[in-house]
Amino acid sequence: MASVEWDFLQSQLHDRQQRLQAAITAAPQDAALTELLQQVDAALERMEAGTYGLCDFCHEAIEKERLLADPLVRLCIDHLNEGQREELQKDLELAGRIQRELLPKQDFRWGGWDIHHHWAPRGIVSGDYCDLVAPEADAGNLFFALGDVAGKGVAASMMMTQLHAMFRSLASVGLPLEQMVTLANRVFCENVISGHYATLICGRASGNGEVELSNVGHWPALVVRVKDVERIESVGVPLGMFCTRQYPAQKIRLAPGETLFLYTDGLVESRDHADDEYGIERLSGLLAEHRSLSPRELTETCVGNLRAFADGKPLHDDLTLMAMRRAN
Repeated sequence: MASVEWDFLQSQLHDRQQRLQAAITAAPQDAALTELLQQVDAALERMEAGTYGLCDFCHEAIEKERLLADPLVRLCIDHLNEGQREELQKDLELAGRIQRELLPKQDFRWGGWDIHHHWAPRGIVSGDYCDLVAPEADAGNLFFALGDVAGKGVAASMMMTQLHAMFRSLASVGLPLEQMVTLANRVFCENVISGHYATLICGRASGNGEVELSNVGHWPALVVRVKDVERIESVGVPLGMFCTRQYPAQKIRLAPGETLFLYTDGLVESRDHADDEYGIERLSGLLAEHRSLSPRELTETCVGNLRAFADGKPLHDDLTLMAMRRAN
């Protein structure tokens, strides 16, 4: 396990130890707290002995993502009993349901914009982030975001949920977009394990077709114009890499009938049986060919084209698409 992750887990265990000791002082008769403190103490002792993170049964390494989600785990997945496997499955399914409930409406309409998204996790949970936040009053701008947390599984899904809560809070404050993303980066950087990061495209859309957006280390946003497909490239490194990074925003304007198309790497980095990549050129050509379609039709066309390209090969990553069309 990388030293930064080890340091993070050790700090988490020491923090739990101190909190539990304080709680037991206030409630010395609570057996459950005492038992939990014993588990934390035992985990710290295993760290000192060099056996932490090894399965009690086979002595092989426990899955890193499970340790990051629960530092007290002592068995690898292969050696969980049937009841423990069922409990783990229930926890994952609950996490997946929570993530789905955080998603915006699939067919979202606001201020002359028609928006549709497609969110498909590779497993039960996802590290992809997708959100829309409409202003409470008629005046104001629509906030949108689509991103991808590095990694897969439980750890990535937890960071995705953190991103969702953070941007929901910041979107309501009314900060300029540059300040919002810069602040989000600092908060995210200070609260995730070193080496973990997220790519992101977020912005605000107004009713007159003006869009302000920030591409933070993500694949280019694609603007499906009347005559071509324009790329909006990244202007900064991913969130979480450098705590003091500044993130400038860009402004574009969409005419009626034009579409802003966002996606995660589960689309463009997918490969077929010949190991050829789907790629942004293929995507741009498809969008140009079907520029007159509605957002729902356009995303469904992309998903169908990807499945035909993969020809039965399972997707290698989470997949999220968002099409934002300025209505005629």
